[in-house]
Amino acid sequence: MRPLVASVSLLLTLALCACGSPARRADLHAIYDTAAQNIGADRNPVLVIPGVLGTKLESPETMRPVWGSFTYGAADPDTPEGARLVALPMEMGVPLSAIRDEVVPTTVLDTLSVDVGLLRGVELGAYIDILKTLAAGDYRDETLGESGAIDYNGLHYTCFQFPYDWRRDIAEQAGALHDLVLTALAAQPEGAPREKVDIVAHSMGGMVLRYYLRYGPTPLPEDGSLPELDWEGAEFVEHAILVGTPSAGSVLSLEQLVEGVNFASLITPTYQPSVLGSMPAIYQLLPRTRHARVIDGATGQPVDLFDASTWERFGWGLADPNEARTLRHLLPDVPSAEERRAIALDHLGKCLEKAAQLHRAIDLPATPPPGLTMSLVAGDAHPTPDVIAVRPDGSLRVASKAPGDNTVTRTSALMDERVGGPYKPRVRTPAHFETILFLESNHLGLTRDPLFTNFVLYTLLEKPRN
Repeated sequence: MRPLVASVSLLLTLALCACGSPARRADLHAIYDTAAQNIGADRNPVLVIPGVLGTKLESPETMRPVWGSFTYGAADPDTPEGARLVALPMEMGVPLSAIRDEVVPTTVLDTLSVDVGLLRGVELGAYIDILKTLAAGDYRDETLGESGAIDYNGLHYTCFQFPYDWRRDIAEQAGALHDLVLTALAAQPEGAPREKVDIVAHSMGGMVLRYYLRYGPTPLPEDGSLPELDWEGAEFVEHAILVGTPSAGSVLSLEQLVEGVNFASLITPTYQPSVLGSMPAIYQLLPRTRHARVIDGATGQPVDLFDASTWERFGWGLADPNEARTLRHLLPDVPSAEERRAIALDHLGKCLEKAAQLHRAIDLPATPPPGLTMSLVAGDAHPTPDVIAVRPDGSLRVASKAPGDNTVTRTSALMDERVGGPYKPRVRTPAHFETILFLESNHLGLTRDPLFTNFVLYTLLEKPRN
């Protein structure tokens, strides 16, 4: 059954339309023009963190795009060489943090180049909408300036994009984010040094930000314990704006790890379960077992997604015997199918353990320190997969949908701990959002919604300081 979504704003809109009064939009130029032109010491530099798939990946050794451009010469995961470029390496007994490949993140994916099939020469918009919002506030983007796309006449940069390898452990990105924070602060003009930055993070980027705020550049310990929650990153951040972040995970991540994915029909190649299963970050987007978002279709009981034996029992992802061909492509130097499967199961176990460790780290109840404000922008008008039922053969079925942005449910964005348990008044969340804005847009559409633009510009340019 389709969830019923009702809101006061929707009812008012319908009432106005019935009366023949057209909806009006705020004149953002008139509201923020003066504040935008005031590029002084009172304004923090702002960082943009994209979500999963939101950073271009390239192979310097082969000079080939790995992700972010579907043009001639780009890595094709349907081929053995392309699959090895897109996937992360797997090594028996080696910690995930020590497993490296030649692929590097380059820039935030503001547009997606397509030059295949019927869509030859097309560019699809991605994070350009966030950059447009910041441009409306007269933020000067470092990437655009350094590339020569915009001439800022020697003025200092006030906007910085954070490209990162979205395949790898989310907590691992905190160190690189910290380096960029220090770079942004050091780039401000002499005589008007800023001590803090503002950060806008979309989707999985919000999880990178949440970890950084709590633990700074400290990675997750290799022994499975948690680092000290000292809010080191929060010392450098004034406003943290999370947009469509799946703080409590998404059942779609399980679906993709089990079934593989074609991100855009007729545009992108197919990414097989073993290719996606090599990426620790995707496991970190799985929902929590305690929230019962994945259930046994026969008993209705929650399925423990972080127990490797569950994946072996159902034949999921890297534990799927049908992935033998793809594993042969990913591990060409391993002679036997039995050895390749053993390496794959070892990698699966490490990814699941790291995901559970990250969840413990960001789910730990803790009050943010004074001086940090956390805001959330989330969608709640689109029926979004919420609960998946597992059939006896391991196949998946969407059992129910809930209000969301078609990718992230409202309750996941809120990190609502009431989910999976008896109803209690008021949201219970460890995220401590000071301000929450619900929009009717879908996951990517959130960043081009005029209300989003209005909210972000007010927060960055005019909101009184704590």
